[in-house]
Amino acid sequence: MGAEITGPTGRLHVDDGGEGGGLPVVFVHAFAGSLVHWADQLAHLRPGRRAIAFDLRGHGRSEAVVGADDTIEDLAGDVAAVVDGLGLDRIVLVGHSIGGAAAVAYAGEHAERIAGMLLVGTPGRVPLQQADQIMSAMTSDYDTTMTGYWDRLLADANPHTKAQIESEMGRMSQDVALGLIKATFAYDPLPTLQDYGGEVMTVTVGDSPYDLHKQLPDVADEHVDGTSHWVQMDKPEAFDRILDAFLARVDEVEADPRRRAVGTGAGGSL
Repeated sequence: MGAEITGPTGRLHVDDGGEGGGLPVVFVHAFAGSLVHWADQLAHLRPGRRAIAFDLRGHGRSEAVVGADDTIEDLAGDVAAVVDGLGLDRIVLVGHSIGGAAAVAYAGEHAERIAGMLLVGTPGRVPLQQADQIMSAMTSDYDTTMTGYWDRLLADANPHTKAQIESEMGRMSQDVALGLIKATFAYDPLPTLQDYGGEVMTVTVGDSPYDLHKQLPDVADEHVDGTSHWVQMDKPEAFDRILDAFLARVDEVEADPRRRAVGTGAGGSL
């Protein structure tokens, strides 16, 4: 069911539906994307669980504006607006790429409301020198650098995914795109994840030295081959099996917290 919720900078478009057992699941999409990226997962979960996706500020059908100097914490404010606006007390968060970073930032302020986080293609800490080199290349030749960026992320995409992403690529202005990329480089998710006590799992596509799972070796990870960055769109059945297993684990721990994995830092594994 489509709805509009007032966010920090304007109206946020939300798709909310489903009912049944288990905690509600909130999905957060990637840079330049939209809630459409989660269509398969919403359809998969809703026969037995409430599932929500929304468009971040400046994306999809949201009226909310993104500023050139917005931070990951600002995007987390959109997550907070949706969770509060829908009256959700405790949730599972599924975040993709920059949406995963926003999910972690939200957990930094509201850990008690999140039973688990599934972080898909979410970057870890990027060293300052590498971040500066990438930003310099984008600033000096934005079109060429961004084209190369999209081409790498879309490698192995199926035709439907490729068409969807290519339809979204040019909708964001250069200033806003550079601002969000800079914000991603500036955000370090590790301190929050190391302190977070709930269930965490990563899903990794491809191979980057800055993959989150390489910086959190004690956290369970699923690596999916033969897919683009948008694994949930390219291989929805494979992704849904990962999602189902993670949700089963979260529900198990919610029913009996003594089953939570013992250890420091980001909490359970499958």
